Amino acid sequence: MSRVDAHHHVWDLSVREQTWMVGAEMDPIRRTFSIDDLVPLAAAADVTSTVVVQTVGQVEETVEFLELAAGNDLVAGVVGWVDLTADDVADQLAGLRARPDGSYLKGIRHQVHDEPDADWLLRPDVQRGLAAVADAGLVYDLLTKPPQLPAAIQAARNLPQLSFVVDHISKPTIGEPVDPWATSLRELAALPNVTCKLSGMVTEAPWDTWKPSDLQPYADTVLTAFGPDRVMFGSDWPVCLLAATYAEVVETAETLTSNLSATDREAVFTTTATRIYNL
Repeated sequence: MSRVDAHHHVWDLSVREQTWMVGAEMDPIRRTFSIDDLVPLAAAADVTSTVVVQTVGQVEETVEFLELAAGNDLVAGVVGWVDLTADDVADQLAGLRARPDGSYLKGIRHQVHDEPDADWLLRPDVQRGLAAVADAGLVYDLLTKPPQLPAAIQAARNLPQLSFVVDHISKPTIGEPVDPWATSLRELAALPNVTCKLSGMVTEAPWDTWKPSDLQPYADTVLTAFGPDRVMFGSDWPVCLLAATYAEVVETAETLTSNLSATDREAVFTTTATRIYNL
């Protein structure tokens, strides 16, 4: 089965810093990672197309990713960044879409979990920006942790015309009680305009000691709440390397979905991402 990796990154530290890399624990990934590094790993895992996702709040990175997608057969889509609070956000989106490589822009994301205001998504200027994302025919990736989930739920209710994608199952701490995360996630899943990435779990667990069975309750919660046709696999490479190799992340996702039918596994690994991101 060919697969879509709906969430990975690349970065060049000679071009810009990744300011979120704080502390010695980030040293294993504190180097440049290019698409050429990913290509053989993806091929070995039968991943035939990917979505590259923003890492910094700079439009320049989004432009670089569009150029990357246009020049590489593996990258099928880009989730970029614009300032949602800007008065000209609609014009910015239109400008990106009008580029020769603009068709690769599939979504927008912001590091919501780094905002000091847990209700950032509900600010009037942000809501206006999210509406502009919907008007542009793009998806919005939700990078949240459990404290931001109530605002995410309300934002998705406020904007039923916008397709939201939850990144990394909203980053619960693996090993702690599943509530209140699970309750909030089920409430979010009840909204038909929300899907979820089965991604990022290995780095929310103890990096050196995690095993697939530690992740299973969280994966089961996601799959039951959303249904496989609204869940998509993402590797979160190279961030995942803090806790697992690319192959281990793919193998773990296979294990976590092993009780699904072949059709449902195809949804998680291919068809949900293809549909939601219009790949």
